[in-house]
Amino acid sequence: MTQLLKRIAPPVVACLLCAFGLSAQSLEQAKRLYTAGKYAEAKSAFERFAKQSPNNASYNHWYGVCCFETGDLTAAEPYLRMAAGRRVQEAYRYLGELYIKTYRFDEAVDMYAEYIDIRAKRKDDIEPYKKRLDIAEKAYRMVDKVENVQIIDSIVVDRNNFLQAYTLSEEAGRIASYRDFFQTGEQVASTVYVNEIGDRICYAHPEDGQERYSLFSQSKLLDKWSDEKRLPENINNNSGNSNYPFILTDGATIYYASDSEESIGGLDLFVTRYNINTDTYLTPEQLGMPFNSLANDYMLVIDEKKGLGWFASDRNQPAGKVCIYLFVPDEQRNRIESDDIDLKRSRALITSIADTWSRPNGYAELISLAHAELPSGKKEVRKDFEFVINDNTIYYTWEDFKSPEARDFYEKLLSLYKQKNDSGDKLDT
Repeated sequence: MTQLLKRIAPPVVACLLCAFGLSAQSLEQAKRLYTAGKYAEAKSAFERFAKQSPNNASYNHWYGVCCFETGDLTAAEPYLRMAAGRRVQEAYRYLGELYIKTYRFDEAVDMYAEYIDIRAKRKDDIEPYKKRLDIAEKAYRMVDKVENVQIIDSIVVDRNNFLQAYTLSEEAGRIASYRDFFQTGEQVASTVYVNEIGDRICYAHPEDGQERYSLFSQSKLLDKWSDEKRLPENINNNSGNSNYPFILTDGATIYYASDSEESIGGLDLFVTRYNINTDTYLTPEQLGMPFNSLANDYMLVIDEKKGLGWFASDRNQPAGKVCIYLFVPDEQRNRIESDDIDLKRSRALITSIADTWSRPNGYAELISLAHAELPSGKKEVRKDFEFVINDNTIYYTWEDFKSPEARDFYEKLLSLYKQKNDSGDKLDT
C-alpha cells in the first residue's frame, strides 16, 4: 500500500499544484492576461482580488470587464458601477455597452454622455463614441414607441436555407435565392423577388468593383430579363449595403434591409414607396421595434392574401442560425399604450411571443394557413360568418365561441337576421 501511495502521490500533488497555480495568479500575471485579451483566464484572479479589496476601483473594473467580455452581464454590472462611481474612465463605456445589450437605453445614454465628457476634457477622440450615443438615443425612442405586433409563431432554421420558412400565396409573388434564380455559381448572398405576373424582379448584388450590395430591378421583355436599373441613392446610399427586397402587390411599396449609418445594429428593416407621378421613391422609413433590433433583421415579407407576414432575425441565435418570426400585419401600426418601460422593453426584445397574442386560444388556424400553398383565387380562410368582438378579435367559425350560451345567442341573432331578410324579400316581391 505504501508503495502504491508513493506512485500515486506525485501526479496528484502535481495536479493540485497546477490547480493552485491557476487560481492563485499574481496581480501582474492577471494584468498581463487582461492586456492580452485573455479575459476568461484572468477572470478568477480578478474576482479574488475584487472580493478581498471591495473598495479597490481598479480590481472592480478589471473583474467587471472580464465578466462583460465573457458574456456574464449580470455579474459585471455591480463591479462596473462601483468602478464608475470612483471615476474609472473605461467603466463608463463598458456600462454603456452593457445597458445597450440589455435594452436599458436611457441608462446607456447617461453612461456614454459621461464617458464622452471625460474624453473631451482630456482632448481624446470622441467621434466613435458619439455614434454609440446616437444609437442608444435612437433605440431608446424605438423602445418607447414599440409596436403592438402579434407575433404568432417562430422557427429557427439554417441561415443558408432560411427561405424554406416562407410560403407565399401566388398573389404575393415569390422569393428565391440569387444563385438559384439566376443559375449562377457566383457567391452572391441575396434574394430575388418575382411579382405575381412574373414580369418584374427586384434583387441585390455587389456593384462593379465594390463589395457593397445595392438594389436593382429588371423587367421581362419577351422571354428575357433585361434593362437592369439601379434603384436611386436614397435607397442605395454609400454608407452601407441594401439587400433582401420585397414588393407588395401594389407594385409600389418596397421593404428591404440595410446596414447603413441609419441602422441601430447590423441590418435594419426599411420601407419606401414609388411615386408614379414623379418617377421617384419616397425617403425610406426605418421600421421600429420589435421588427428591428441590435442584431441583423431582414427579409420582411407581407402576404396580403393570407393576412400574414414574416421577417428574419439572428437576435439571440448561434452562428449559422436565424429565427423566422410569423406575425399579423397591422396597417395602423398601433403602439404599446403603457408607461411600463419593462413591458415595452420585453415586447421590443420579443421575450415571449405568447405575450403578444390577443387571442387567448392561440392562432393554430393562421399558423396552418402560413404553410399552405394558395393558388390565385383560392379562398384562404374558412369563414362561416364574421362577428367582430373588438378591434383585435373577430370570430369566423362556430368553434371560436367558447361559451355555449354566447353561441346560442349568436345563432338566434343570425336567425333573426334571416327572418328580416326573408321578410324584406317578400315585401319587395
